[in-house]
Amino acid sequence: MEFYAKSPAPLCAEQLQRLSIGQLPKACNLIDRVLNDQGEWGEIYCLWGQFIVHREVIRDGLRFTLPKCPNALQWTLTAEADGSLIHCTINRAEHDAEFIETIELFVEAWQQGLRDWHGAL
Repeated sequence: MEFYAKSPAPLCAEQLQRLSIGQLPKACNLIDRVLNDQGEWGEIYCLWGQFIVHREVIRDGLRFTLPKCPNALQWTLTAEADGSLIHCTINRAEHDAEFIETIELFVEAWQQGLRDWHGAL
């Protein structure tokens, strides 16, 4: 399943790529805390529980993955001319409505969080 949102935050790719694992709670209020930050990987506590997270610089942005998540959740942040695109996926074609709602909330939290994080730069 795929989920999209656009944040009006005018972040360029280089600004997005400066977002570290340690800064995730500042950019998304549904990531409660960082338990470990080793640069390109770490461990976070978020609305679904505790997960290992990987950070990967990609063209025009960043990708974060939760490799041990039962649904292989991942999200990308991509700089575009009119804002920042948030794209989140899971490796299931269907899921229960309650879980889908939490993913939608997560994407919305990134939409607002990028706006706030951009204002703090």
